[in-house]
Amino acid sequence: MKKWEIMIVEDEVLIAAELAQQLNSLGYNVPVSVTSGEKALEKLAEVTPDLILMDIQLKGELDGIETAMHIHDHHKIPVIFLTAFADDTFLQKAKTSEPFGYLIKPIDIRELHSTIEMALFKAAAEREKEQLIRELQAALAENKILKGFIPICASCKKIRDDKGYWEQIEKYIQDHSRAIFSHSICPDCIQKLYPDLKWPKS
Repeated sequence: MKKWEIMIVEDEVLIAAELAQQLNSLGYNVPVSVTSGEKALEKLAEVTPDLILMDIQLKGELDGIETAMHIHDHHKIPVIFLTAFADDTFLQKAKTSEPFGYLIKPIDIRELHSTIEMALFKAAAEREKEQLIRELQAALAENKILKGFIPICASCKKIRDDKGYWEQIEKYIQDHSRAIFSHSICPDCIQKLYPDLKWPKS
């Protein structure tokens, strides 16, 4: 069974150590713990955790929300916020980074576990949805459909392409759709080309 890896971004060393201990006791692995948003982004060039626990109030140029927004845009790793504040202003600002949840300090281990599991489940569902969208887009790209006005010669039935060249109708359709042609002769043409040939009437 896969052991989920969780990065901790927390500038309080004692809190980070306690959190790592709780995560280990719940069966998660903590590959790295850092104290700032800048260090978190640096480490993401080396490791790819399944989830990140991020304190909102980080020391340095990047706070937790700014760091989470960068992670959302460039790494697609789910982030759960850790905070000692839960007012409406904070929640509205935190929503801009589309977090997968938030936990109020001091953190209850049962709440920690349930929030992580829900975030991991939601992230997996989103990845599956994105994969299905990519497959659908690829299928639609392969399914060529002819649309619009197509210039065709009234005599020889050649078609003029978008570069101004005239080509056989079957070649044009094959190049612009998934149709494949096989050649035969219809009864009317047989009578015209081979009048002496006996051809049963349909």
